Amino acid sequence: MRRRTVRCETALPGTLRIRRALDDDAGALARLAEETFRATFAASNPAENMQRHCEASYGESIQLAEVRDPNLETWLAEDGGRLFGYAQLRRGKVPPAIVAERPVEILRFYVHSDAHGKGVAQALMAHALGRATELDADVVWLGVWEHNPRAIAFYRKWGFEAVGEHIFMMGDDPQRDLLMRHALGSPASPG
Repeated sequence: MRRRTVRCETALPGTLRIRRALDDDAGALARLAEETFRATFAASNPAENMQRHCEASYGESIQLAEVRDPNLETWLAEDGGRLFGYAQLRRGKVPPAIVAERPVEILRFYVHSDAHGKGVAQALMAHALGRATELDADVVWLGVWEHNPRAIAFYRKWGFEAVGEHIFMMGDDPQRDLLMRHALGSPASPG
């Protein structure tokens, strides 16, 4: 199967490309995933809950299983051989607040702090929404922590709206995530 590559212009050195993760990417993806998760949430959560979550969610074997999962697609934002971000799209079960016939979830969406403000997140989101369209999705949805205003504002700029909530377990701490949805066919670019 041919892997689609999207190229775009950014302020990063070299050429940013977005490509599907391969088996050989599992180790680098695991490091990026844990690093970006910790950078985003460690200051707001107890170390023991952060550690518990990271041990259960990140590691080369875990990311390898995700790369191989037929219901999950992992897309990497790469420049000069370095990973700057990733997005994961998943088809499957949805919470009741998400009304759709063919939904696709953005399970994870993270960009390394070195790439903030340089167009990587925009390129990655444009790719994720484009890929969801190729998958014939009618709605793209995601969960975002209620105490992550930067992410909420980013998703709103892309046309996502809050439609409900669910609980995300951070170790032993139940945290409220907002469920946000974007109907495909509506405007899909930051305003």
